[in-house]
Formats: sequence, structure tokens, C-alpha cells
Amino acid sequence: MVAHRGSSATNAEHTLGAYVAALDEGADALECDVRLTADGHLVCVHDRDLQRTAHQKRLVSSMELSELEQLDFASWKHPWAELDDEAPELDPELGKVLTLRRLLDTVASYSRPVELAIETKHPTRFAGLVERRLVEILDDFGWAGADSPVRVMSFSWIALRRVRRLAPALRLVFLMDGPTDWARVRPFAEPDWVAGPGIELLHKYPELIRRIRAAGTEVHVWTVNSKSDIDLCRQLGVSAVITDKPGATLRYLDKP
Repeated sequence: MVAHRGSSATNAEHTLGAYVAALDEGADALECDVRLTADGHLVCVHDRDLQRTAHQKRLVSSMELSELEQLDFASWKHPWAELDDEAPELDPELGKVLTLRRLLDTVASYSRPVELAIETKHPTRFAGLVERRLVEILDDFGWAGADSPVRVMSFSWIALRRVRRLAPALRLVFLMDGPTDWARVRPFAEPDWVAGPGIELLHKYPELIRRIRAAGTEVHVWTVNSKSDIDLCRQLGVSAVITDKPGATLRYLDKP
């Protein structure tokens, strides 16, 4: 079970607070999106701009890390929290921009093994530099080889081919949201790539997923938040579910 942007149903996505909550809830793995700042740091942010999560009409790629560190990435999730006298006081550090390096440090020092599913976002002005920086950071942790707890995901097959050249042993997941995506990428993919469909594809095209599984391909699905979605994933032989609700998902998965 993979925590999508942390425990993001109840916490501000991609913050350290969301990931600590996911770990406390028992997540087997953490999912994050990474973007490159103007000064070359990988940060865990989904959108190109900061309007939704930090109320800034600026692009992540145009800002340096020091500028991002001045912003609040958490209050958008609970905008009325400061008016709630009974709300717990939160550590401001848990709501700041999260660098990939700090997330990896958190996982590396945790008391049990935890995997990571890292999505590189494209298109971007930095093109292949994103994957290059990612592999460099993973190598710093000794996580660029065959025993790495990390898998790299992308909607871009070009990005995945780039990762394969830089770190041949890393596991790769091709993300897809259309019924023809898997067939389209097959001429460029390698046999060990994992298929990463959205949950809507499972609902609309279950036979597609059955064919992918019948070919021996592993399937990881996003974003799985309801009991019926979990049941469908089980029926179709899905290997990993990516969810905004790690605690509730684990409790349901653990039911006899």
C-alpha cells in the first residue's frame, strides 16, 4: 500500500507532516512528485505553479529553494484552522516545502523498511536534468542500484528510458490515463516495466488490465480511495494501490 503524496486526504500533500502521518498509519511505501527548482534542488511538489498549495502565482522552476522555504504549503488544506481554539498546535516545519533529500533522509532513518515511488513531472524546462539530479541523489543514499527501495514513475516514456540509462537496475512504472497508452509505449518500453493505470481505467476497461496482467506485467494503480476500488484492484490482480487514505486502506486490506 502506497501513500499518495503522504496521508493526503487529511494532511496537506507533499509536506513532511503528511508523510510522517502516513508512516505512523503503517504505509508500506510513500509516493511523491518531484520538480526542479531554479537552483537545482528537487522538491516534492505536484503542480507547475504554486497557486493551489502556496497561494503564489509563480512557477516552481522559476524559484530558488530559499524562496520556496519562506512559503506556507500547509494552510490551504485547513484554511479555518487558526480560528479553531481546539485545533492542535502544529510544528511550522511540518508544513514547509519538502525537498526530496529530506524525504529520503526520513525514510532512511525510519524504524522499519519503507519503499518510495517517485514521479518525475514533465514537461519541464529542465528536461533530462530532472532524472539526472534524481539519480545523483539516490546514489548519495546508495539507492541507485538493484537493492534500492525506490521505483521511478512517469507519464513520459522518454523520462523512464533516461532513468534506465542512468541507473539500469531501478524499477520503472509507466503511468497512464488513456486506454491506448500501454499499447503506444510498448515499442519503447522494456519487458520489466510496471503498468501504472489510474483507477478510472480499471472501471472503464477491466479487460485491458486483465490482458496486461496475463502478459506477466505488474500493475500499480492510482488513486484508490474507496472500498469498491480496493475490491476491484484485488479482483484484477493489482500488485500495489496508491491511496490518499493509507490508514483506512490498510485497515480494509487487513480485514479477513
